[in-house]
Amino acid sequence: MIFHRRFSSAAVCVAVLTIAGSAAAAAPLASALGPEAVTAQPAGGFVGTLSVVPAHAPEGTPIAVTASGLPPDESFDLVWRTVTGSWKAADGEYHGRNYQPVGYRVATVRSDAGGKLAARFIAPEDFGFGHDIVLQQGAREFTQAGFSLDMTVKMSPQSGPPGTPVTLDIKGIGWRQLENSWMLVYDNNFTGWISAVSTHGSAHFAIPATGYAGTHVLQLIHGEFTFPYLNPQQNPDPDRPRFKMKFAVTAGDPVLPPAPDRQAQTSIARLPAPGELVASPAFSGIDRPVTVRGKGFTPGKTYQLGWSTVTGNRMLGAGWEERTRTIAAAKADSAGSVAFAFTVPDDLGGAHRLTVEDGDTKQTGTFWIAATAYPLKSETVRQGETVTLHLKGVGWTETANIYHVVYDDNYLGYACGFNSQGDVTVNLPATGAPGWHFIDLYPGIYKGKEVRPNNFRIPQLTYAADHPAEDLPAFHFAVHVIEDSATSAQN
Repeated sequence: MIFHRRFSSAAVCVAVLTIAGSAAAAAPLASALGPEAVTAQPAGGFVGTLSVVPAHAPEGTPIAVTASGLPPDESFDLVWRTVTGSWKAADGEYHGRNYQPVGYRVATVRSDAGGKLAARFIAPEDFGFGHDIVLQQGAREFTQAGFSLDMTVKMSPQSGPPGTPVTLDIKGIGWRQLENSWMLVYDNNFTGWISAVSTHGSAHFAIPATGYAGTHVLQLIHGEFTFPYLNPQQNPDPDRPRFKMKFAVTAGDPVLPPAPDRQAQTSIARLPAPGELVASPAFSGIDRPVTVRGKGFTPGKTYQLGWSTVTGNRMLGAGWEERTRTIAAAKADSAGSVAFAFTVPDDLGGAHRLTVEDGDTKQTGTFWIAATAYPLKSETVRQGETVTLHLKGVGWTETANIYHVVYDDNYLGYACGFNSQGDVTVNLPATGAPGWHFIDLYPGIYKGKEVRPNNFRIPQLTYAADHPAEDLPAFHFAVHVIEDSATSAQN
């Protein structure tokens, strides 16, 4: 089933909602349309006119382009203009988003003797809302027309027992202000934030189906300042779409998350480049064996391996500092190779610098501590009893030092692991009607220089593909709440 929403503005944008199996046609990524084209400028004004039909559509829609009033019998490049997005995060700080203009040559077309031409192509998967389609020769632009790429949302499945992963595929998220920050609301509870900065306007994530047996309502709403903006129709830019979906929680055995040890990362993107000292494995959680190897040392000489970490916090005036301590010692063999064996310490997550000094020379390397979670003490608890969530290896940077707690798709708050050297312990009362309840911990952004949009200290549901810096995991738990004995006795 597909729902369309039309808006009154001249820069009209139709929101398309796809439910279950009614997928849109496959579309190329914008970068697959063709090679990059130079950013052309008009010389002596625009020449000719360009028309695009339709004026707006979702990705995968055929687009017809016609032009007239051009010089006859000449070749032109047909160019799709867009941006590439990236995060600005370095040295433990978050500085916002960056979008760089880029154009892709869709085709080379030729005008006829009357100065007319026509072409067709498929609307690509890309950032949503306004794009320019341009006719140019080299660095000279002749004419252009606007096209608006509509947002689409696909939800699957439409029903299932508690804990069913409800998957949302969103295409056409914008990059400009008022178009680039979207929020998920579940039964009028704020769940989290959806980003698409480095994924070219596309988002893919899943949340657990929670609540009573029956219909539950999910909404996708824009939010510029941390939370959803609930009266967009009265905004100076009122034509942004708003999506509403229904999911039916059914009776049946719950879909429970895997055990915490099975949620540990098996790969990490964007690991620091290895140095002269090579760790095997390159990453792990705490309390795991690791070996660091190096070569080029003096045979028979004993060396110390230095382990660097950060200590302190962002809350008090003392700040933080990097400290190095000896974590292992080893003697170089006859070939000058050395192997340091040790257990990963209980420390902050992320990169730790390894050093071995040999007179005036120093060899360095890196080991990465990955965040891990401990099992719950019990999955069955009475109403009001404490549920303890325990993580190790939480990071210290502005993009890694907090985790956000979501209970039954309702955001509660965040917990920080910097001052506690990577240890996060959260104690929650078990609440809700008897039955299964679901707790999710998502990475997010603690603070930064960015003002608009302001997405700090809220769950980033799209952390897996679009986190600003580190490749971080989320953690998922389920508790079976039973009736409180005192309440039961009163009844």
